[in-house]
Amino acid sequence: MADKAYSSRGFRAYLRHRGIAHTIQEKTDQRRHHLGRGRHGGRPPRFEREVYRRRNIVERCFNRLKGFRDNATRYEKTATSYQAAVTLASFLLWARSV
Repeated sequence: MADKAYSSRGFRAYLRHRGIAHTIQEKTDQRRHHLGRGRHGGRPPRFEREVYRRRNIVERCFNRLKGFRDNATRYEKTATSYQAAVTLASFLLWARSV
């Protein structure tokens, strides 16, 4: 799932080449251009609205994790200690919600 900023034809082709399933909303100017070409515009890209809406949950989680300053600025130098800090922050967020 990606933002509208990644809706270019080249980016979609790259994802298809790598075998990655994607749901990216098309920009309005790209849609107008696509429709303006008529049947030569090709098939519109697949877009699943419900899957795209679930992306919001993941983004909100990352934004809450950014509230912990040590994770946002990456004070930890090793990957293990950074992962421990993110795990601890996730646990604290979960504990607050219960």
